[in-house]
Amino acid sequence: MTAAVGSPFITPAGRVSAVMRQVLYALVPATAVYVYWFGWGVLINLMLASVTAVVAEALMLWVRRRPLGLFLADGSALVTGVLLGLALPPLAPWWLAVLGTAFAIVAAKHLYGGLGFNPFNPAMVGFVLLLISFPKDMSMWPDPVSPQLHALGFLDAWHAVFAGYLPGGAGVDAVSSATPLDAVRTGVGLGHAVDAIRKGDVFGLFGGTGSEWVNLALLGGGLWLLWRRIVSWHIPVALLATLALLAGAFHLLSPERYADPAFHLLTGASVLGAFFIATDPVSAATTPRGRLLYGAGIGAFTYIIRTWGGYPDGIAFAVLLMNLAAPTIDAYTRPRLFGQVGSS
Repeated sequence: MTAAVGSPFITPAGRVSAVMRQVLYALVPATAVYVYWFGWGVLINLMLASVTAVVAEALMLWVRRRPLGLFLADGSALVTGVLLGLALPPLAPWWLAVLGTAFAIVAAKHLYGGLGFNPFNPAMVGFVLLLISFPKDMSMWPDPVSPQLHALGFLDAWHAVFAGYLPGGAGVDAVSSATPLDAVRTGVGLGHAVDAIRKGDVFGLFGGTGSEWVNLALLGGGLWLLWRRIVSWHIPVALLATLALLAGAFHLLSPERYADPAFHLLTGASVLGAFFIATDPVSAATTPRGRLLYGAGIGAFTYIIRTWGGYPDGIAFAVLLMNLAAPTIDAYTRPRLFGQVGSS
């Protein structure tokens, strides 16, 4: 999240906690829509990731002899846990949320010195660790139109997450299906046209069934953050515009092989990444021009990975790649000092 603050430029702890609270508030509508379409496993993931994030944060603060109350109250660990929890498959095994969140807090945040020193987005580091290490478990996304999924109560979902199978004895894969991005990528690879692939029940009007509504709710939350001046417009607009422009150009070139811009914008983690992940104030570019380049780079890498890479969605990898480039982008886009005529 890119907090829009003026001078002085050292943001007080109270400001950090206020920003984090606003981010959590902005995620509430999308979380409700997410639960409606994909079941109670979403809340279980959020609970597991949030508790793990706070416990890991407290443990590392104790080890580093930092004041627990001051740093726990800033809410940054909780936001990391919530973002990672939202990115996981709703009926994923419980240890995925615990392992990914613990790694995000311990390795990607505190081993670099804590909040303000981490070069990479912690939530995306944890997500990529899980995606590379446990690809099968990370691909078990529920079918949003499955009657069996919507028949699961909270305790049933709890049983599936901790026991690894549904109450009737069937595996979690009984209510799972390929994600829309994965279905298009696989179908095009087999020589099918995009329009023919998108006739399946996992596809909605513009994007994936259910996921398009989640993305629209996230868009509403993101616009609210813009209105509250919690984030600046540069990164979200540059990311989504670049993703849409690339998708539109290739769709015009070959609509049989490349999905339209609306599909890419309303499917996967596009909007979540644009407003809630890429705008992390620590690991993102900080200058106005730099943020535009940074967001455009994430949008471009996301489309490249989705279309020709090895993973259906590319937001996490794109964010980490541009985290690497952020210091260089800032160095070349620094505004000229007041009164400076040229370099000496």
